[in-house]
Amino acid sequence: MLYHLLYPLHGEYSFFNVFKYITFRTFGAGITAILVCLLMGTVFIKWLQKKQIGQSVRDDGPQSHLSKKGTPTMGGTLIIFGTVISTLLWADLENIPVWIALLTTVALGAVGFVDDYKKVIEKNSKGLSARKKLLFQWLIAFAAAYAMYIYREAPPVLKFPFFKEWYLDLGWAYVPFAALIIVGATNAVNLTDGLDGLAVGSTITTATTFLILTYCAGHVKIAEYLQIPHIPSAGELSVFLAAIAASCLGFLWFNAYPAQVFMGDVGALALGGALAVSAIITKNEILLAICGGIFVIETLSVVAQVVSFKMTGKRVFKMAPIHHHFELKGWPEPKVIVRFWIISILLALFTLSTLKLR
Repeated sequence: MLYHLLYPLHGEYSFFNVFKYITFRTFGAGITAILVCLLMGTVFIKWLQKKQIGQSVRDDGPQSHLSKKGTPTMGGTLIIFGTVISTLLWADLENIPVWIALLTTVALGAVGFVDDYKKVIEKNSKGLSARKKLLFQWLIAFAAAYAMYIYREAPPVLKFPFFKEWYLDLGWAYVPFAALIIVGATNAVNLTDGLDGLAVGSTITTATTFLILTYCAGHVKIAEYLQIPHIPSAGELSVFLAAIAASCLGFLWFNAYPAQVFMGDVGALALGGALAVSAIITKNEILLAICGGIFVIETLSVVAQVVSFKMTGKRVFKMAPIHHHFELKGWPEPKVIVRFWIISILLALFTLSTLKLR
């Protein structure tokens, strides 16, 4: 909005020329998002407490979690609000990828909101049934995947890191493939959201990494130098991802151990969708699995636990997802969180290093 309102004035007032630059608007979006979350957070948490919108806790989980019962949840609404406000203010609103990313994020957040609402407010412990939840996720994912296929600026191929000449042409199969990535990412982030600040902290590193990747993909000279696909409109996603990362950072102020508020499905599903869309548009689907390795590990731990128990009657871990396994082994919750953050940062650095290893 500011881009459209103020940049046209650069002919009379040269200062407004800065709104042309994605870098300036990226920093603007980040600052706006974190301020929105910090300024609104306390009021929002008090409102959740007043409405008694509190988290229920599993009795079979770590005993240390029992004290968290009643902690306000659905805090992911704050992340979405900060992201939407910042993106609408600072992004080029004629950019199609920005709208695909933003609408996908909001739509998946809405699914999570309904699930949280049923669990917390209607006191329905099951929330949305697994079947309905997945159905809505797939419908949104297919709509987003089809939109990205129609408005694509590069062939529908799967690019492989480290190998600049290697790719797999998927054709129409790219639509279900992209939808699978979106659904997988949303549920992976959701499974990771089990400790104070764990999911949101890992999202910050992943979103910041993809902020850099999208900017590089959108800049013709940088893309040519790094020998990566040039996606002209992808650079504007840097503004969106800055809003995501900064909103998560603002939310972390309240979600850090011991958490004053939990994200809930409304935040987890939205963040997973945002990361997935950014990866798909820039042809970095495999790098999403590397950079978001924490999310992948958490998901695989659940799959391994379920498969092992069904086939052998034995569990691989003391409890899944794997962060609970380490808790039951005696690791304090803050230690699990920080060590997982460190792994996430290392994976992010490795992801960025692949830009030169091609």
